[in-house]
Amino acid sequence: METPGRHIDPTVPQEFATYRIIVVDDDSELRALLSSYLAKAGFAVKAAADGQTLDLLLAEGEPDLVVLDLMLPGEDGLSICKRLRTESTVPILMLTASGEPIDRVVGIEIGADDYMAKPFLPRELLARVRAIMRRTSTRIPRTTTRIRYQFAGWVLDEYDCSLHSGTHGRVELTGGEYRLLHALVSTPGRVLSREMIAKAMHGRPIEAFDRSVDVAISRMRKKLAGDANGPNLIRSVHALGYVFSAKVEVLT
Repeated sequence: METPGRHIDPTVPQEFATYRIIVVDDDSELRALLSSYLAKAGFAVKAAADGQTLDLLLAEGEPDLVVLDLMLPGEDGLSICKRLRTESTVPILMLTASGEPIDRVVGIEIGADDYMAKPFLPRELLARVRAIMRRTSTRIPRTTTRIRYQFAGWVLDEYDCSLHSGTHGRVELTGGEYRLLHALVSTPGRVLSREMIAKAMHGRPIEAFDRSVDVAISRMRKKLAGDANGPNLIRSVHALGYVFSAKVEVLT
């Protein structure tokens, strides 16, 4: 277990200075490098070499982000990610030495918010981390007026990024799932391409043969299937993308 010192670089924007990150990687050199780099950028960073140590750190309090390597001794990153998704909605950035598209799809399918293939520049990691923080943070309300989207017995609340059903109560969403659903319900009846959805979810265009958007849509349909109308809320439009077909009422 490591807690790198926070020697903050004054030239780096400090918008997330109180945010906590756990870096999980069994490569001691890379773990130390990433932890130090993120700490210099103003984050409070702790590090772990395996899932067991991660659990000890999580017991001290949930962080704002987990940077999680795919290949770990004992319990691997995919298993850890899947387990975390049953317990919390903490954002997860997965790292892997494999650039295979299937790894990205599986990672997104089980709930990772973003995915990076090694090797990468520390500066790119920092950019991805900041992007995830901006998209998922609920510390500061997105709007001064509370905006809620009501549809087919569900309510998506912008204020705390939550999804509720009068029948099923609160349904947990990952950061990516929230951004996906928000993009759809805020533009009902409009066909959104996979590229548009990928940009809303991850802040960047979709890559060739990347099926993560389709996987995310499938996961969202399953979550909305708790309602009788759930399976029909998100409709596929051949060769174009997806459209939210339910009537949406904006509440303030």
